[in-house]
Amino acid sequence: MTHRLAIIGLGIMGRRLLANALQHPAFDVCGVWDPSTESLAKTRDIVPGAPVAANAEAAMAGADVVYLACPPGPRKTYALLAAAAGQGVFMEKPLGTDNAQSRDLVTHLARARLPGVVNFTQAASRGFEELHRAITTGETGEILGIDIVVNYPAWPRAWQKDADWLRFRHEGGYTREVISHFLFLAGRFLGPLTLQQALPRYPQDSTLCELDMLARLTTADGKPVTVMATTGGQQPDRQEVTVRGSRMNHQFREFYQLWRSDGGPWVEALDWTTEDPRTSALQRQLSEVDLWLRGQPHKLATAEEALAVQELVEAMLEGKR
Repeated sequence: MTHRLAIIGLGIMGRRLLANALQHPAFDVCGVWDPSTESLAKTRDIVPGAPVAANAEAAMAGADVVYLACPPGPRKTYALLAAAAGQGVFMEKPLGTDNAQSRDLVTHLARARLPGVVNFTQAASRGFEELHRAITTGETGEILGIDIVVNYPAWPRAWQKDADWLRFRHEGGYTREVISHFLFLAGRFLGPLTLQQALPRYPQDSTLCELDMLARLTTADGKPVTVMATTGGQQPDRQEVTVRGSRMNHQFREFYQLWRSDGGPWVEALDWTTEDPRTSALQRQLSEVDLWLRGQPHKLATAEEALAVQELVEAMLEGKR
């Protein structure tokens, strides 16, 4: 059984998922669309026979599931159209930037034939699976907290320059695009989080997104989740999430690499000699989409989980002392 998949938005994320969906036996890509002629040209370079439609509605027609990789602004409109047609809604995050609008979207998706799901790409990854194993077997000991550290010489990063909206405060910024993934991770393993303090720093141009973000969040039982994120300077990109345990720490680097330490040097917890980490994560994610569409238990982020992350992110961007 294959699922007919439509893709709305052919930026870097849309093109990546398209390439992976074409390699996955559970999916048949039936339509793709983006308003940008440049994005369409890049898509045709990668997939010369891509089923490019005249508009979003035409791309979505007849699909079993619609993947929304467009910017946050139009995402709700397309999600509601797909849900009304009985199609599965598989979205990029964030759901939006207006919390009230996103709550309304989640309410509508909860009533749909299939509750919507969100593409937090680590959800089905080997790293999440290994960390879950280490926690449930007691290998980590008691989880003490999570530290999130992000440093970028510039934002957006070089490979994201096509998505110009990422640099603007209205919809973009790395807190929404990157730190949200790590807050989802923290919520999955520690439970709901409460924002205690957030100190964003913005440039003089009020239209541009945050430069730095310092924040502290806590779990219901007081475990800390700390965020330290900065831009500027000269160094490779740094994205590290350290899950601190009383017996063993685990650290995600670059999303999919997983390292561990029992007090000695960091050692890799996963062997990537035979497969690419990003491809592995997307293929595993698509397998979870297949399970979801067939009504089976799955590991995908729910719309409710994504809304909880969005509300934390928007509060962080507003600041709290």
